[in-house]
Amino acid sequence: MDRESSDDEEDSRHLIHQNETTPKSPLSSTFQIDKSPRHPRNILFNKRYLFAITLPLIIIFIYFTADFKSLFRTNISLDSLQDASNTMRESELRALSLLQQQQSRLLHLWNRSVNSSSFQDLRSALIDQISLNKKIQQAILSSHQLGNFQERNATDPGLAACIKIEQKLSERRTIEWKPKQDKYLFAICTSGQMSNHLICLEKHMFFAAVLNRVLVIPSAKVDYEFNRVQDIDHINKCLGREVVVTFEEFAERKKNHLHIDKVLCYFSLPQPCYVDDDHVKKLKAIGVTVTMNDLKTVWTEDVKKPTDRTIHEVTEKFSFNDDVLAIGDVFFADVEKEWVLQPGGPIAHKCQTLIEPSRVILLTAQRFIQTFLGENFVALHFRRHGFLKFCNAKNPSCFFPIPQAAECISRLVERANMPVIYLSTDAAESETGLLQALVTLNGKTVPLITRPPRNSAEKWDALLYRKKLDGDPQVEAMLDKTISALSGVFIGAPGSTFTEDILRLRRGWGTASVCDEYLCEGEVPNFIAGDE
Repeated sequence: MDRESSDDEEDSRHLIHQNETTPKSPLSSTFQIDKSPRHPRNILFNKRYLFAITLPLIIIFIYFTADFKSLFRTNISLDSLQDASNTMRESELRALSLLQQQQSRLLHLWNRSVNSSSFQDLRSALIDQISLNKKIQQAILSSHQLGNFQERNATDPGLAACIKIEQKLSERRTIEWKPKQDKYLFAICTSGQMSNHLICLEKHMFFAAVLNRVLVIPSAKVDYEFNRVQDIDHINKCLGREVVVTFEEFAERKKNHLHIDKVLCYFSLPQPCYVDDDHVKKLKAIGVTVTMNDLKTVWTEDVKKPTDRTIHEVTEKFSFNDDVLAIGDVFFADVEKEWVLQPGGPIAHKCQTLIEPSRVILLTAQRFIQTFLGENFVALHFRRHGFLKFCNAKNPSCFFPIPQAAECISRLVERANMPVIYLSTDAAESETGLLQALVTLNGKTVPLITRPPRNSAEKWDALLYRKKLDGDPQVEAMLDKTISALSGVFIGAPGSTFTEDILRLRRGWGTASVCDEYLCEGEVPNFIAGDE
């Protein structure tokens, strides 16, 4: 008859009793041991005694000879894999939900087109669908990349939600920048603020590489003081040769003939080279002899409707034998766009990026992060000043009411599981105060961290103070960019070149995440004010 396992010990006692040949003395204790070593009861006792002695020795042996933690690692990995699997399923379900939304919106769009909707309405709806499609791709990409990520990071599934994007810099398309001796390209950048000028400068580097010229960084008397925010020497070190020089270095070499031989205009409209009389006067003030009559347009090109151009067209139109060539503002230029915007840029070099913050700013950003944020934080560029009119001129608008913005931010913070936000903003305190009150995670307010005013008791910004860089608005702007570029997840302002420069750095530094997005991406403001 089958017995339960709990009866095994009792059965053993019955078997021993049945095999006994010597009657048990009525005076003998139940704990009395027969002195015969061959007695079955003694045999059982000896085995138990031996086991009791050897068991601690076995445990000690395992402790010192085996990886004790590895005994428990399997269960942890299984739990982690289960969590990661759940995250994958959430990504897939989110993608399915978004596809259903897109199907519904496309049907609605079809019905509107049948009813002869205006072109602007159709354009707005299509833009909305493109944004939604991007979110679907991100959700599916997150699920796909998570499958490979599980095996590598099974013990830390919290990182799986917003993993970094593998950039594969070694596979990018590049051009060698080997400038000819004494052939210079004088960069002219006039559009917008510093972020625009940095993008303009990056495009000038591409032109200089294509034309085999050394790039002359603009003078601080004409443009921004780039050497306060950028590491100019870093560019030459990355290429292992001199490819850029400051204006001061250029002026020293050309002190007997400080002259631009030819000024070519990439854009002809709204004015040649996108340069006005004021900029020409600034050039003259530093000893560069040039007049508006010297500006030569190479083709008809409007900054509002730039044409996609190829490297062959640039070579054909801008190749001259003059020693010093200048090209007007190229911020709006669309030349080999996919090539120029790829991670690491279009020029062959041995670094992650060519244009990056100065070493002082980078170290200050790292010290700020170590002091206030830690490794896992979300960075938010919340552009507000002057953005209401700018965004409402677009269709759809990109200016979101604070409660709607807070809801979008809260969703991403929950997905990223990073309950600290670095806030880079020009918003008034009334707006940031409301935003702080509304951004929550699991019912708790998520702190919005901004850079505090200078305090001698804090040492994170000591380098800026010692180098006399504190208080410079351009240095502070670059510091904001650097902190944001080092974040785990970044939320940007659509239409802002400040945001675009941060995204460029994130691509180059390998910090870009699958969760990076523009604020309330794929949504339309739930309330839009009328026109003036």
